[in-house]
Amino acid sequence: MDEYTSTVRVWGLSCPGFPEEVSRARRWTRDILRGSPLADDAALIVSELSTNAIRHTASGWEPGSFHLAVAVSAQVVAVSVTDDGGAATAPKVKHQDHDAEHGRGLDMVSAIAHRVVVHDTDQGHTVTAELYSAPRLGGRSC
Repeated sequence: MDEYTSTVRVWGLSCPGFPEEVSRARRWTRDILRGSPLADDAALIVSELSTNAIRHTASGWEPGSFHLAVAVSAQVVAVSVTDDGGAATAPKVKHQDHDAEHGRGLDMVSAIAHRVVVHDTDQGHTVTAELYSAPRLGGRSC
């Protein structure tokens, strides 16, 4: 990734809702962000959000899918995962006990990202996590 990028560049990937597609989405994200200090954090976030889409929504049902977008500018890397819906409620951060075996993924994403936004769509939900390449005034917000 060129640190002097002056415009936003956006990549998209649609994946079948199979668990093995999570590793493909993670590798794809790392490849796009190769050379960026944000690559590992973005890949971890993509892994968590993709897993959530498969486990908790129609994305994991036959013939479900999830959709990934990576947007890169000089200041921000934003990763978004859109699911196929079917969940009774929108994704939300639940501060779980450290010993909990499930339910900590979005909490972890919000701890890594500078900002996490959940949007309802006609088909499901889109979760976007933003990572800032330089410190912003006012610190982190979620």
